Amino acid sequence: MVWAAIILVPVLNSQMMSEMHIKLENVLIAWRQIAPYLIIFVIHNSILAPRFMLRRKYWKYLISNLALIIIVFWVVQIYEEHIADNLFFSVEDPGDSIDAYRKASFSNLEMYWNVVLGFFMTGANTGIKLIYQSMRDEQKMEALKRQNLQAEMDYLKYQINPHFFMNTLNNIHALIDIDAESAKNAVIELSKMMRYVLYDSGSERISLNRDIQFLKNYIELMRIRYTDAVDIRMEYPQHLPESVSIPPLLLIVFVENAFKHGVSYNRESFIRLRIEYRDGEVCSTVENSLPHPGNTSHVAGIGLENVRKRLALIYGEENFTLETTETNDTYSVKLIIPILHA
Repeated sequence: MVWAAIILVPVLNSQMMSEMHIKLENVLIAWRQIAPYLIIFVIHNSILAPRFMLRRKYWKYLISNLALIIIVFWVVQIYEEHIADNLFFSVEDPGDSIDAYRKASFSNLEMYWNVVLGFFMTGANTGIKLIYQSMRDEQKMEALKRQNLQAEMDYLKYQINPHFFMNTLNNIHALIDIDAESAKNAVIELSKMMRYVLYDSGSERISLNRDIQFLKNYIELMRIRYTDAVDIRMEYPQHLPESVSIPPLLLIVFVENAFKHGVSYNRESFIRLRIEYRDGEVCSTVENSLPHPGNTSHVAGIGLENVRKRLALIYGEENFTLETTETNDTYSVKLIIPILHA
């Protein structure tokens, strides 16, 4: 764009100076003066800068750049002297020969000024190339960072799935000997959950309504196994906009841990899940009884640690709240996250 402007300047200048028409002769003279700089620029931009400067071969770059500038203007000077000699011998009036020489000259500047301007031009060219290279490197780093982030989140997310299916299949296995019809219903519920995990959880965000439905399917499957031995309660908003979205397979980890660590066959047990949506945030609280007070295996679980890592990757270290509380007979996990926007 800069060179296009430089080349058009003589044309525009000639147009402004002449009322009738553009003086092609003046334009050609200006272009002849620009030509050596354009030659230096093309060679520098396409050969010297990529091969030496951008590869950090600074000494080779400086020497080759200086040699290029000197050689070009040296050749131009020899050519001008050759033209000047021919003009002086072929023209009778010396004044005419001087005017003709000026018209034929590439540049009216001294050699050292041409070298200085050549260095300035190549320096500007190098600076622009370095800026663009820095921008390209930054874009590559951002793309690589996003790929690594997605790979890590996928790893953490799908590390949960085998654990989840292992527990569910164990539940169905235990149910087959007790009630075959209930086992069939359990397989149907499991197929619904598998459809969610296989097709819906692969996206970055999922509607909170669908995630709640997934939790309901899981809890219904657990109700079949535990019947009335465990007090299971679930509270959630009835009318949620579909635009309210969260990362998939987050809340199931807390519910799984509650069933795994909060159910006892010797004493009354309870599991309570409460989901709320307010002020652009989703708040979920999972409480369960503690059959063995002082048991802190919840915190050390792989699933809960994976959730912490996923939340940190998605929201940053300070944009979510994940708290665990333990009393004499109750363990609770509270999660507050902002909704994800499409």
